[in-house]
Amino acid sequence: MKQMSDRFQELHVFVRAAETGSFSATARELGLSQPSVSRIVSELEARLGTTLLLRSTRNIVPTEAGKAFLLRARKLLRELEEADDEARHVGGLSGVLRVATSAIVGVRTVIPSLPVFLKAHPALRIELLTSDSIQDLIAEGADLAVRFGELEDSGFGARKIGMVPRMLVASPAYLKERGIPATLDDLAAHDIVTGPLGPSHETWTFEHDGIPVSIKVRARVFVGAAEGVIACAREGLGIAVGKQWLCEPELRSGQLVTVLDDYRLPPAPIHAVFPEGAQPSQKVRLFTDHLIEVFSALHGDTRFAPYRKFAVERTS
Repeated sequence: MKQMSDRFQELHVFVRAAETGSFSATARELGLSQPSVSRIVSELEARLGTTLLLRSTRNIVPTEAGKAFLLRARKLLRELEEADDEARHVGGLSGVLRVATSAIVGVRTVIPSLPVFLKAHPALRIELLTSDSIQDLIAEGADLAVRFGELEDSGFGARKIGMVPRMLVASPAYLKERGIPATLDDLAAHDIVTGPLGPSHETWTFEHDGIPVSIKVRARVFVGAAEGVIACAREGLGIAVGKQWLCEPELRSGQLVTVLDDYRLPPAPIHAVFPEGAQPSQKVRLFTDHLIEVFSALHGDTRFAPYRKFAVERTS
C-alpha cells in the first residue's frame, strides 16, 4: 500500500498539472522531472481506473472526472495544510495564496495593502494573477478572484466585499477645448472612451432626479485595460466612466475632473469569488476580510461626492 505522504504528493502533482495545463510547468514548480510528473499522474489514473487529464501536444485539460476529482483534491490539500498549521500552533497563515484580479485593482488597491497583511502572516506567500480579461480560475489555480459587477451563475462561492461609486471624468484640457456637457444629450458632441470594467459599450444608464435615464454612446476609443481608459481620459482623448477610488490619484491631482455630476451612475458591486465553493479555506476567508477593510477605507459609504468643479464655458 502506498505511503500516505506519497498519496499527498500524488494529489499535489495532479492538482498543479490540472491547473497549469502543463507537465513541464508542474515539474519546474515542484522540483521534479517531467517524466516523473507524467508517471505520477499515470499511476494515479491507473489506481482510480479512469482518465483524469487529456494530453495533447499543445496542452493538458481535465476530463469531467478530472474536474470533479480536482475540486475534491484541492479541498483535501487545503484541509491538510490547515491541520498542519494547527498542529504546529502556527499563529499566522502559511503556504501560497493565489489571487486573481484586474491589473488596475491589483496595482492601485491590492498591492498597497499587502505589507500589512503579509506582516501579520510572515509564512504566507502571495501570487497575484493580474489580467483585465475574465480569468479561468480553475485553470489558473486561483484561490480567490476580485470581480466587479453582477456575477453570472456558477458553482463558485462569492461574497460581496464592497460597492464603489462611478462617475464621468475628463481632463481639464479636453473640457477647455470641447466645453463641459450640461446634459446627457450633449455627450453626442463629445468623444467617448470605454473599456472592460465600465458599463455597456453602447448604453450608459444614469439616475437623474430619481428617474432612470439612458443614452446610447459610441466609443471614439476602446481600451482593453481599465488602466488604459484612465490614461486616455487623462491625456484628453475624451470622456470616460471612472470608478471613484481607481482614478482617485488623477482626480486629486487635477489631471481628471468630474462632469455631469447631477447624473448618477449606479455604484459597481465588488465580489470576492471562491472557486472552491461556499466554504473557502482559512487563507481565503482572512484575505477576504482584509479586502473588505481595504475597500471600506477607500470608499467608505457609497454616496457620491464630486472631487472638483471645472469652471469653463458649458456647451449649449
